[in-house]
Amino acid sequence: MRGWILIALIGGVIYYFATETDKLDEPIAEIQSVINSADDKVTSMTGTKIIRKSEKVIAIPSGVIERLSDKEASEFKAIFTNNSTVAAFKDDYCGFGARHPVIGKENLQLICDKI
Repeated sequence: MRGWILIALIGGVIYYFATETDKLDEPIAEIQSVINSADDKVTSMTGTKIIRKSEKVIAIPSGVIERLSDKEASEFKAIFTNNSTVAAFKDDYCGFGARHPVIGKENLQLICDKI
């Protein structure tokens, strides 16, 4: 029982110094700089960054092709060749008030909602 009281008392003192005074600001800053320095050293030694790359091409959304005209469908299939063309299409034509030269307004909205 006395052990718990001692732990609670120590915790209270640490909490007081951490929140109500600036006595622990300097030691905390030193520890943080050591951690950041170690992280920088490990990063510089390995020289690698983890980059997540997905090679999976986004699938053509179901229910879209049936609604498109032949001209719109061929344009739509050309968009879904790889992830960069889909991303470029989304950036260019899925904004407010955007229009596509081949795909109609309603079908464009449907495509943007599906991707």
